[in-house]
Amino acid sequence: MDEAADEEGVIPITGKTIAEKIFSAHSGTDARAGDIVVADIDFAMSQDGTSALAIDAIASMGAETVFDPEKVVMVMDHSCPSPLEGVSAIHAKIRAFGKKTGIHVYDWGRGVCHQLVPESGKVLCGDLVVGCDSHTCTYGALNIFSTGVGSTDGAAAMVSGRLWFRVPETLHVIYNGALPAGVYSKDLILYLAGLIGTDGATYQAIEFSGPVIDELSIDARMTISNMAIEVGAKAGLMRADSKTLAFFDECAVRNGKALTRTPQPVDPDEDAVYVRTLEIDTSTLEPQIAKPHAVGNVSPISEVLGTPLAEGYLGTCTNGRLEDFAVAASILKDKQVHPDFRLIVAPASRDIYLSAMAAGYIQTFVEAGASVVTPGCGPCVGTHNGVPSDGENVISTANRNFKGRMGNSNAFIYLGSPATVAASALNAAISDPRQYV
Repeated sequence: MDEAADEEGVIPITGKTIAEKIFSAHSGTDARAGDIVVADIDFAMSQDGTSALAIDAIASMGAETVFDPEKVVMVMDHSCPSPLEGVSAIHAKIRAFGKKTGIHVYDWGRGVCHQLVPESGKVLCGDLVVGCDSHTCTYGALNIFSTGVGSTDGAAAMVSGRLWFRVPETLHVIYNGALPAGVYSKDLILYLAGLIGTDGATYQAIEFSGPVIDELSIDARMTISNMAIEVGAKAGLMRADSKTLAFFDECAVRNGKALTRTPQPVDPDEDAVYVRTLEIDTSTLEPQIAKPHAVGNVSPISEVLGTPLAEGYLGTCTNGRLEDFAVAASILKDKQVHPDFRLIVAPASRDIYLSAMAAGYIQTFVEAGASVVTPGCGPCVGTHNGVPSDGENVISTANRNFKGRMGNSNAFIYLGSPATVAASALNAAISDPRQYV
């Protein structure tokens, strides 16, 4: 949205959004929404579904190295362990590229790229990050402008450390009120998707704020930023606070070494110009369900209660974190998954897997009758692990539910929170988690 000009036709200087500030800092320009800039990249990433194309693009550029091996990673997470010899060939190609260039390669079982990259402590507040995966927007919860790019653009960033961008306009979403019991961050972002649709923020950044966001954990915030792309956004940004900075301190402890840089939090200016501001009162919000076959096809759970289900999935880069497991385990403790229902659990990373084991959550899932699989993307993309049968309904904590997403275009995928998935697993039907929480 263009700023209003004064009587003499001069556009007044106004404050900047988080996106405009980050692009200004990384391009050395006074970047404003709509500007085309060439910006320095702090970190670049690809996964096993996109890395082979990026490696080929790098070779076609005549490049032998990346701009900084400490700032580029490739992650095997979509198809691990490998289900096919073609996938195994791609994995071998990634390993060879890692040895050749010195970049870090996360091999089988380490987890999902969008958990591993934040856990590494190599991306920090104020950074500009690109990843060859659409859900790279997840890191916006940590006050990072992170966005998905194609494999060729990702290859260019890996080689040069720079990339061109059109600075996006910003949609401001403010969550007011309080979060009712049994309602979670997944419900907040699903409600937004239902409100504005899957193209409601196309090529915009979203700034999420408000007292409800302030109260959320980092795990919960990452769920929201992860799904910014589901409404078309380039990034889903949040301000940094004490929880954000504590997350980075915990990364340093977990990795056994201090951060190499200091986080540089970026706040929007008070007079920042937004393309639109939405205020949402969550006080009366009930759990939300995205129905087949679109993330924007959202209903309150009361409208779909009792829908029969055959399978459930707890995990993904959206909801495979420790807090998600804690919520689900609290519902499943000392209970049994319905005999006509299959529950699959996939931790988002090895560290989460170990922490969940130590907390007893994994034992709870196994005793309840769930199948716990290798940390990674698991059934989400449909390459292996839990492909549903024709006509079956699935309830998932993933971020997408279009036809064929889990490997079968004749199945039907519903999306909900970890609590909703756990409650539904007990009844083989969509169930309201509030009766268990």
